[in-house]
Amino acid sequence: MEKIVVIDGKEVGFRATALTPRLYRHKIGRDIVRDLNQLKRSYDKAIAARKINPPAKDAAEEEIKKYEEALKEAQMSVMDLEIFENAAFIMAKQFDPSIADNPDDWLEGFETFSIYEVLPQILTLWQLNQATTSIPKKK
Repeated sequence: MEKIVVIDGKEVGFRATALTPRLYRHKIGRDIVRDLNQLKRSYDKAIAARKINPPAKDAAEEEIKKYEEALKEAQMSVMDLEIFENAAFIMAKQFDPSIADNPDDWLEGFETFSIYEVLPQILTLWQLNQATTSIPKKK
């Protein structure tokens, strides 16, 4: 599966295949399935937090604290950001082998790289790659 995404005004290709987990494991040293599942959970929390209405100005202190805690819990961590960058790099490298050989050098080519704009595209590509067309024989 392939997808072209515009990042910082540049078209960037991403590819996800059966080779992606192996490349990720060898280059990054981690399990992409576990990492992307964690990343999806964190992203879903962050998106849900955007929909939480702030308490009224005259709300009880307890309600304000609950709101602040929900926002804090929903923030994506530095580890989430690194997983995102690494997964994006591996998929971009699969699409275009001529890009830099490490995530830092590749990311250096962008002024901005929004996790909230690119991550949904990466997760969709990954989910399409993981989908199966076979029908189980046992029920």
